[in-house]
Parts: sequence; C-alpha cells; structure tokens
Amino acid sequence: MSDLRFKAVEEAMARKAVHVDIPAQRPETYYGSLVFNRQKMFEYLPKHTYDALVKAIDMKEPLPRDLADSVAAGMKRWAIDNGARHYTHWFHPLTDGTAEKHDAFIEHDGKGGVVEEFNGKLLVQQEPDASSFPNGGIRNTFEARGYSAWDISSPAFILDQTLCIPTIFISYTGESLDYKTPLLRALNAVDRAGTKVAQLFDPEVKHVCSYLGWEQEYFLVDEALFAARPDLVLTGRTLMGHESAKNQQLEDHYFGSIPKRVEAFMLDLEIEAHRLGIPAKTRHNEVAPNQFELAPVFEEANLANDHNLLLMSLMTEVGRRHNFRVLFHEKPFAGINGSGKHNNWSLGTDTGTLLFAPGKTPAENLQFVTFVANTMAAVHRHNGLLKASIASATNAHRLGANEAPPAIISVFAGRQLSDLFTHIVNGDDTLDFAGKEGVKIGVHQIPEIMVDNTDRNRTSPFAFTGNRFEFRAVGSSANCASALIALNAAVADQLETFYGKVQKRLAAGEELNHAILAEVREILIESQNIHFDGNGYSDEWKEEAARRGLDCETSVPKIFDAYLRPESVEMFSRTGVFSSVELEARNEVKWEMYTKKVQIESRVLGDLALNHVLPVATRYQSLLVDNLVKLRTLFPGEQGKHISAGDLDSIEHMAEHMTEIRNEVEKMTQARKEANRIKSEREKAIAYHDNVVPCMETIRYHIDKLELMVDNEMWPLPKYRELLFIR
Repeated sequence: MSDLRFKAVEEAMARKAVHVDIPAQRPETYYGSLVFNRQKMFEYLPKHTYDALVKAIDMKEPLPRDLADSVAAGMKRWAIDNGARHYTHWFHPLTDGTAEKHDAFIEHDGKGGVVEEFNGKLLVQQEPDASSFPNGGIRNTFEARGYSAWDISSPAFILDQTLCIPTIFISYTGESLDYKTPLLRALNAVDRAGTKVAQLFDPEVKHVCSYLGWEQEYFLVDEALFAARPDLVLTGRTLMGHESAKNQQLEDHYFGSIPKRVEAFMLDLEIEAHRLGIPAKTRHNEVAPNQFELAPVFEEANLANDHNLLLMSLMTEVGRRHNFRVLFHEKPFAGINGSGKHNNWSLGTDTGTLLFAPGKTPAENLQFVTFVANTMAAVHRHNGLLKASIASATNAHRLGANEAPPAIISVFAGRQLSDLFTHIVNGDDTLDFAGKEGVKIGVHQIPEIMVDNTDRNRTSPFAFTGNRFEFRAVGSSANCASALIALNAAVADQLETFYGKVQKRLAAGEELNHAILAEVREILIESQNIHFDGNGYSDEWKEEAARRGLDCETSVPKIFDAYLRPESVEMFSRTGVFSSVELEARNEVKWEMYTKKVQIESRVLGDLALNHVLPVATRYQSLLVDNLVKLRTLFPGEQGKHISAGDLDSIEHMAEHMTEIRNEVEKMTQARKEANRIKSEREKAIAYHDNVVPCMETIRYHIDKLELMVDNEMWPLPKYRELLFIR
C-alpha cells in the first residue's frame, strides 16, 4: 500500500465518535435562538416598528423606508447581545452556493476611536461586485456595480459571530443575478393566480402560499481518505475506482443502525440547525453505504430554500469537526446509488386549506381536482423546461439510472386519483375520492393500519403523494430555487389561463361548478400524455414517452435549450419571473458552468492517469517482467513457458490497458483544446458533452481494470472498499 494511502486508511481506522456537548435544555428552549424571529423582533423593536414590519411580511408588502433605521437599530442590538461582531448581506449567486461579504459594526467616532454603527441604509441595500459572479454577459468586467437588497420575508440569523441578512442580488441595470429574485417573483405569481382560482371556492382567501419540504441526501467520507483522493477534493466525485465486492447489494444499510461516529455528527448538526431555526426532523441511513438523509418539517418555500442552503454550509462545517467530509455530488461513487434532494411541493391558502388534499365534500374535492389537474397541465406543457431546471453536469450522472428518476418528466397520480380522472374525462360529475382505508393484517396485537389513497412510485420524477407533489429529480447539490422557479411559474401561468376560461364560461351564463368541472375535464384530456403510473426505468417507457411527444433529450447542454423555447420565454414574461435578457444570460451561465465542471474533471483525470496510475502500473509491470525473466531462466523450455503463462497474460493485459489510457488521455486533451476554441458557450458545452465525456468514461474503464491487476500495496489511491465503510 502506498505511504499516503496507508496513512489515510490507518487514520480512518483510528477514528472514534466525537463527544457532542448536548444542551441540558430541550430543543424548544434553544430553537431559533440565533434567529431574529418575531419573538426577538417584539423584544428588540419599538411597538409601532414591530407592527409595521410584521404587517409588511404578512401582506407581502415593502417595509416603509422611514422605519429601516429603527429595525436596523434593534437588529444590531440583538446581534451584539448574541456575540456578533460583523454583518453581511447573504445572497444566492448563480453558483448553486451562497455569498457573503463581512463588515464590522464600526465607524469613526471623530475622536480617534470607533463606535458600533448599523443603520437602515446598510440594512436595506448594499453593493457587491456584480461582474465577479456568473452573469451570462449582463455585466462586463469593467462594469462592477450591482446591488443586494433585504428580503424581509426571510429572517436574519447569526452564523459564526456574523449577522447574516438574506437578500436578493441584481445588476446595476435591474436584471436578477441570483436565485432568490426570480424565486420570489415566481412565488408572487403563483400567489396571485392561485388566489383567483381559490376564491372561486372560498371568497375569504387572500393569499396562496407555496410550501417546500426538501429531503437532503449526502455521503460522508473520512477526512483522511478524502484528502488522499485528489478527484474527490477537486471535483466532489471519484473519477475512477472499481466497485467494492460488497456495496449496497445486500440492502442492509438502508434504515440500518446509524454508526456512532455518524450519529454524533448528526446530533451536533441538529443542535446547530435548531439554533438557526432550521426544523431538522428526520435522519436515517440511505441505500448506499456511507449515504444518509436529513429532512425538515415543511416551510414556506422561500424560507425552506434559504434553510436548505444554510444547512448545506452548516453540514460542511460540522462535518469537519467530526473528521468527515460531506459529499453533496449527485454521483460521488460509481456502481451505487447517487444522491438527490426530493422537493415535496404543495400549495395552501391563508385560511388553512391545503389545495392538494382531498376534501370530505364534493365541493372540496372539486377544488382539490382543480389544482391537481392544473398542475398536471403545467407539467405537461413545460415538461422539457422542468427537466432543464434540474439538469446539470453533476446531476447528469444520476438521472436515468436505476436509482433515480428517468430523464423524462412524467406525473404519477396513483390508482384512486387516476380512476377519478377517468370518471371526469368520461363525463361523470361524481367527485368521490376515498380517504385512508383500514387494512387488517391478522395479528391481534397490531391495530388496523390506515393506508394512504396513493402508493409511492420511486421511478416517477414528479409524483402525487397524498397532499403534495414530490419532485424527485432535483439533485443533491442543487439550489432548490431552480426547480421551484420553473414549477411555480408554470403552475401560475396555467392557473391564470384556467381562471380566464372559467370567467368566459360564467359570462356566457354557465353555473360556477359546471364551468369549473368543464374546464378541468378539458385540461385532463389535453394533459393525459404526461400521466404515467408505470415503471419509469423501463425501456418501454422511453419508447412510449417519445410517442407521446414528451421531451426525451439526454444531453444536458441541449436540455438547457428548453429555457429559450418561445413557449418558455412567453410564459416567464407573462408571469413576470424572467425577462428574455435574463433567460439568455442564465443559459449562458448554465452552458459555461457545464463546460467548466467537465473541463476540471477531465484535467484532474488526465493528471491522475498520467502521474499516479500509469507510473504505479508501470512499476508493477516491471516487477512482473523481472519475475517472468527469472522464472524462464530457472525453468527453461516448455516447463518455463507453462509456469510463467499467468504473468505473461497479466503483462500483456496491463500493456493493453495502459496503452488505451495514454491514447485516450491524448485524445481527450485534444478534444478539450478544440472545444475551447469554440466561441459559442452552447456549442462549446455540446462539444465537451459529445467529445470529452466519452473519453473520460473510456479512461475510467481501463483504470478500473488496472486497479484489479496492480498489487494492492502499490495502488496509490484509497479504494472503494476503504472509502465506503465508516470505521
């Protein structure tokens, strides 16, 4: 074993669970202690300021600027009382991560000293450098001005002695350069449109809110082993590595007993999350070894997304304390399951009604069917766009495999809902939808089990699961906002169309319920091709989906084209979510990010192949050759040939693999050079996908074969059997 690998494995085996200082109080006593929530607002703000701020948040209105100084003063006092020394505008640039610039609470006092200062101007608006973040050509390098602006709907929090203020980020010319701005626009759009439709059933409804419950999957790797794998360090995934003899095939890791080291990490993480107001609730082992999941209680979508990004940052920090590295890459290891971030999405009214939950009366069921049918219609009309919203260079390794949703967007409805749709389409106006049913299993000690009205379909990328839809195709490293923007905007646009058609029927004298049901019937017929309850992994479904006219493109750079199709541009324009300029810029960023990620991976792989793998393989091959010569000297003639046949075969096979690696690395390097000369970001990304990625796959194949042939003690990198089983 190489010295570096031996040391890494030895350190990993010596790890013990880190002691976690568990607070003596129960979680409710410290939950949200580092968040400027309503309790803290009430305590630190004047009464009239508190009332105005709460009203602005609840009514989704801007805070009067003359109150900003009062809010800033109270927020500063609270932050300093809790140990904060700096403040920052915390925003989401187009990098899938977060950004922050820290400023101290100090200004000159005019007497040679400083005073702690923070006013409304600093709270409401700041000026980051707009040219240094991905912007798709909206800003030139010499045009640096951009603005961050306070999002009052997401509370400020303290992280590592810094007051973090959630903000949007826009260019000097007004275009969004972040994820939060279009997300808020999309949420406003679905609020406006959804409220109109909801008021057809209940005139008291004032707002419709979008909710999100994400499920964050991730891998843990021992830090010493991580550091000994340059591919993990630089790309987040293993670019080579033969699968372990034992991985997930026994299905013994899923929901299994959590290793003590991992449990200590999870507990520490939960305590930190709860202090920051992140409602972490569920934790468990996932399917693959070293893979785990964390899920929170549902929250309003904008806040939930902020919390997910904050949690990912928190997980990285807490993981380091426990000598772990957290991997968010969608496919860090070949041959085992990758990681997703299922987005459980729902809509509800300010009157407390869940719009995707079946009711107890025909009227309530009509509202339920109306919102479900409109969602299906939106997904049908924009299925290519929704796929583009979750596509990336990293998620491409996961989509379409037998562990993740296929690269085709379809909607799973379940037996009961599908039967109801069939009755409606066939002209039956009876809206009976059974709730949970009891099932007796014949064991006296076990009470009757209540069974949901839908099963789950893990092969469906967009599944109805009882009172919500589960968008399963979102990748584990992604910013949830990307999917939520497309989904909420598409549904908002569809609801606006639906409302307009119902109003026309009402103007023509139709009765309300009849008009609504007639339009529901129409959209169910129009969107029936998106409805699929079968096995999304099957080849038959791929053929059937193509016949149905669904988007079956698998090339990520070409999938991004969906953003710029006329129907997408028009939809985003109608809903006010994106201008055509913003869409074009974002696609430039998407193509550029795809190219850069593949480019980095190919460079790392080339370096590892030429400077790590081949030298070791050559050295081991020389040992075999030396041994072969000695055997034939010791046993001349036919006997020597027979004895040394195995070594000869190994030498020849190794030579074949090594030659292929050298040739493919040269071919890959040349393909990269040719692609880099292409001016169009789209065409460059396509060239990387078509010409560079296949070389990488071939190189990996031959390296993985060599791993099985080279002496284990000589192999330079930690192997899967060492990486995947926490000790």
